[in-house]
Amino acid sequence: MTVLIGTSGWMYDHWREFYYPRGVPKGRWYEHALADYQTLELNVSFYRLPKREVFAGWAARATSDAIITVKASRYLTHIRRLKDPRPPVDLLLERATALGEHLGPILVQLPPKMDVDVAGLAETLDAFPAGLRIAVEPRDDRWWTDDVRAVLTERNACLVWADRADTPVSPLWRTSDWGYVRWHHGTAEPWPFYSRHVIGQWAERIIDVYDDHEDVFAYFNNDPNGGALVNSVDFAEELDRRGRGHTRVPQRSAFAVPIPAG
Repeated sequence: MTVLIGTSGWMYDHWREFYYPRGVPKGRWYEHALADYQTLELNVSFYRLPKREVFAGWAARATSDAIITVKASRYLTHIRRLKDPRPPVDLLLERATALGEHLGPILVQLPPKMDVDVAGLAETLDAFPAGLRIAVEPRDDRWWTDDVRAVLTERNACLVWADRADTPVSPLWRTSDWGYVRWHHGTAEPWPFYSRHVIGQWAERIIDVYDDHEDVFAYFNNDPNGGALVNSVDFAEELDRRGRGHTRVPQRSAFAVPIPAG
């Protein structure tokens, strides 16, 4: 397909009036965001897994082409720490599959300082049905082992390429026939923006590894000060400069206080 650009969440009060126009009620922010982005990353499911009816409501309100990535519950990753994963995976799927054709990848983000558990990772991935895209984001350097890479590759599960402070914090392994990138915070002003130079570097990395016909999900998680919104537009423009296709992003004129391109 292409590079699918979105933000990690959309229900941020500090986006009110900067991005969400005055008069648009909070209950309509989802529709407003999907008019500008084909894909969004759902983070609320990590903290408290919504009921199936809520997921069905999101599906009913989505644009026809919307793809919603769902972050797995912390009960699976941070409480159970991948032990006996099938019950929490089954519960997640029982609810999230109400998104129907709008269900995108499942993001499995592991806690910091988690001991390497290759068997637990394999069991967790095997608990999901074949064909469902699973992205895994370890946050401990001890996970960068050949065994972990092999488990991901054998199951076509994607290692998340994550950035913190303008630096990749994961190896740039390709473990699947699709990609997933998350930007957590940059070092430009205002915080936590990424500079245009760093965004361009990331565009180059993605283009070097993935072809035009391969999907790469790209989510900006640097939400304070509207960083995710502005940097998503920067990223789209950097892809345009290199002739790489991508999904829709807002116009800079959508921001109440426009910030110039880096």
